[in-house]
Amino acid sequence: MKLLNFVRFDKVGKVRVIPVALKIVVVLTLFIIVSNLTTNYISLVFNRINQVHFTKQLLIKDLKEISNFSNIQWQIFEISQDRAEALANIKKKSLFEIENQSSVILGFEPNGDIVFSTLDQKGTKFDMQPLLEKGGGSLEALHEDFVVTEINGKQYFGIYKYNKHWDMYLFRGEDDEAYHQKSWQNFLLIILIILLITVLSAVTAIYVVRYILRFISTITHEIMDMTKKQKLAPIPLENAPNDDVTYMGMSFNVLSHNMDVLVNIFKKFADRDIVKKAYEEKEIRLEGDQQQLTMLFTDIKGYTNMTETLGTDIIKLLNIQYDHAIANIYEHEGVIASIIGDALLAVYGVMDHEKNKSYAALLSAHDIIRATESLKTQMEKRKQDLIAQQGSLTEQEEAIYQAVLLDVGVGIDCGDVFYGTIGSQLRMTTTVIGDRVNSASRLEGLTRIYKVPMICSDSVRDDVLQAVAESGFKFINIDSVKVKGKNEALPIYWPVPIDEYSDVLQQQLKPFEQGLNCYYQGDWQKAHEYFCQCALPVADEFKQRTSGQCPGDWDGTWVLTSK
Repeated sequence: MKLLNFVRFDKVGKVRVIPVALKIVVVLTLFIIVSNLTTNYISLVFNRINQVHFTKQLLIKDLKEISNFSNIQWQIFEISQDRAEALANIKKKSLFEIENQSSVILGFEPNGDIVFSTLDQKGTKFDMQPLLEKGGGSLEALHEDFVVTEINGKQYFGIYKYNKHWDMYLFRGEDDEAYHQKSWQNFLLIILIILLITVLSAVTAIYVVRYILRFISTITHEIMDMTKKQKLAPIPLENAPNDDVTYMGMSFNVLSHNMDVLVNIFKKFADRDIVKKAYEEKEIRLEGDQQQLTMLFTDIKGYTNMTETLGTDIIKLLNIQYDHAIANIYEHEGVIASIIGDALLAVYGVMDHEKNKSYAALLSAHDIIRATESLKTQMEKRKQDLIAQQGSLTEQEEAIYQAVLLDVGVGIDCGDVFYGTIGSQLRMTTTVIGDRVNSASRLEGLTRIYKVPMICSDSVRDDVLQAVAESGFKFINIDSVKVKGKNEALPIYWPVPIDEYSDVLQQQLKPFEQGLNCYYQGDWQKAHEYFCQCALPVADEFKQRTSGQCPGDWDGTWVLTSK
């Protein structure tokens, strides 16, 4: 039944789908048969050649010739009575007959004494034990046979024959190791031939199978590319054959489209680290841990007035602002922790642990502020175009213009916080909890008081200066405060990009820094004089503070009573 299912061709619509497995089995079977027949035939031919060459030609032929020559020498001996010369002639003949240095022809008496040998004998006795074992312990049955014995510490195999004239045995043998070395050389030659044929067959098979399964390769490469990019896409199937591989690709494309829609929706509603974790671990658990992260809090100033003026159109303006802000945050490996109306909280240090988290937050803040300034410039140009067209703006148009002039504040702090997933198995969300989160929000609120676009803590400043050699930012100390709910003083800084830290700004900052130094020391009268010399908006708050008397318990820290 399984065989019938294997060869039965199903139809998809009017197209018959040919199983690709059947194509592979047929092709591979043909190549395996050809390869096995060829290699076995070659092995058989070489085995026959070796058997004839070593067994018959070297052993039996040589021994027969030596035996006949020994008989002739016996006849000569009967006339000359010179035994030594006759045996020497037999030895010379033996040396002439053997081809290999490891081969041996020798003669030995029934008691084992060696009469002559073509080898340099280390002993004078031939090991008779193998012969006696063959003869059942008696020499009378020993006339001619194959035997394996040891000569000069090496194992020899060969054939022996009894010569009745000389009353001795003649032995023609081959070194077992040398004999097998020849066999191994032939065997290696066979292996090389087999490998050559197999490689040629495999290369041919690869081209044939690759052509048959060319769209499997296309599907594989496309899926691997999707895995790297973590993005689904349709697989190109132009000119694909009508087999089950093409049908699999078509099915994948349908699934890919549906999954792509769901994944894109999921990415828009989930943090990037959650998306990455879900992709790698295939699940999201209710868990979290304490990490050292950097928090960026940004808020739109004057949001209440904007809402009253624009109504529901405020959503369009917020989307324009968030489109730039979120892109800038993502560019520097930030994660969106929450979006609440006009406020946005981003976290750094979750996605990329190699890049300094505080520096990345500063870069994002700088880009967000610049994008907002660019948007304000566009609105100003639009206003001038309207004035040029109609002469002036109506009261309503002026109110709308003032409402769309976005102004954002950014607060940045870093430290230990809890970051993880909370909720239930029915509904969960990622969150970041800790004093540093609240501190980032308070710092953003201070931008309204000190009239600077962004403020960071000393922790952020120290983190950047220690990790980044040339950060491109100048950190200007603007105060030491105790935010509401905190008992510890927090030095706060205004990060100014180097390209904005001009000579003019430096000159304007000198009286502010001198005034701030007197302000910390409690000399408010002199501090007030310096602050009045500074035209920067950041000095306005200090002009008002130092216009009065310095508190008696002054320790250089300003206590805030509101958020």
